Amino acid sequence: MGTADSTGEAERLAALLSTLKERSGLSYGALGKRLHLSASTLHRYCNGDAVPADFAPLNRFARLCRATPEELVEVHRRWILADAAREQRGKGAGGAAGGAAGSDAPAADPGTPADPPDADDTPKSPDTPDTSETEETQNTAEPPDSPSAPRPRPRRRLILAATAGVIAVAATAALLVGRLVDDGAGAGAGQAAGAARGPVASPEAAESPSPSPSGSASGKPSASPSPSGTPGASPGSTADGKPAAPAPTGVPFHASVRAHAWENQCSQRYLVDREPDAVRPPPVEQDAPAWVAAMGAVSADEQVVEVTLQGKGSETVVLQALHVRVVRTGEPLPWTDYGTGVGCGGGVALRTFDVDLDQGSPAARAAEGQRPFPYKISESDPEMFRVTAHTGGRDVSWYLEVEWSSGERQGVFRVDDRGRPFRTSASAGRPAYDYPPGASEWSEHQPG
Repeated sequence: MGTADSTGEAERLAALLSTLKERSGLSYGALGKRLHLSASTLHRYCNGDAVPADFAPLNRFARLCRATPEELVEVHRRWILADAAREQRGKGAGGAAGGAAGSDAPAADPGTPADPPDADDTPKSPDTPDTSETEETQNTAEPPDSPSAPRPRPRRRLILAATAGVIAVAATAALLVGRLVDDGAGAGAGQAAGAARGPVASPEAAESPSPSPSGSASGKPSASPSPSGTPGASPGSTADGKPAAPAPTGVPFHASVRAHAWENQCSQRYLVDREPDAVRPPPVEQDAPAWVAAMGAVSADEQVVEVTLQGKGSETVVLQALHVRVVRTGEPLPWTDYGTGVGCGGGVALRTFDVDLDQGSPAARAAEGQRPFPYKISESDPEMFRVTAHTGGRDVSWYLEVEWSSGERQGVFRVDDRGRPFRTSASAGRPAYDYPPGASEWSEHQPG
């Protein structure tokens, strides 16, 4: 992706941000004060001069400008493309610099063979017959009887050529014998066993790493068996001798997981096993993972997980299904309930899939107006899924699985909280506290 493409993605994102800003009627200063960002930073986002490395600022910006759910999804989609284009431009610049540095070194001409070693350095017995006498005699300007003409000596490359011929004959004989043996033994039991086994995954596919620190591949991608080679073709090459393209391996898409996405700045509550004076002030959304880790907090009643999947190349990936897996379930945690904000107004609810963790077999159900699986993704067409899981009377550890297929490959991708399951617990009957704007300490929650 070139510079023009990366600039175009940033401009398309900036155009949508500018539209939302103008429609809100708020100035850059007013928006920046409420978002804890400088006016100049917001101006650069809306002009396309900068793309934030994290989506959280744009998410809060769009919500503050009262974007519709469809506009929120479009902002996120354009940010993904602009961020990917920026990274690709950075890699391209690095590669160009490396290529310029490497061009200083002279490149060997593949069409010019290396000079053979001088035959004069090879000792020869005086009784050894001269096999190259006829050739040297024809190419010399002096007659063979001339006293000044040196006696021609054999070239080492003739010896090497003879040796290579002997080796080639031996290798051909061994190949023919081996093929005769294989044809006799493989006509019966070997063919039946192969049919029973089915396709065998390549070693590369079996060892594919996790593509993202936020998710892990719980199932190995399956690969179709390689077609039988043409007799005489070397392994890893086609019949015409050209190198065969390596079969694709691993998960064919990138995954970005936000384990603590919020419906709005005031919606999320957490259970913490600490007294109010030992709990830090509530975080903003982008700082929630660090706050949760430091406080040992667990999402109270509801947890929103945002999953963005984007293809790695031109190939299309079909997302077949989304499953919910429960690791464990128990009684609700007897901890204190803490809210993230009070009096900051409602936000735009964006639910694509809903999970009731109190059911015996929880399932991800498409919200009203949201079409169910399957979906298709590629590098230029990512998808974002928001999964809202809730419980009214249990403490549940859970994760998601995405079934995918691409061509003849298929697999299962696990979505979790950086290798750990998500955890959501009910808070009914627990002491509750809030942190009002401008306050310096937690205060008891006032219902209503």
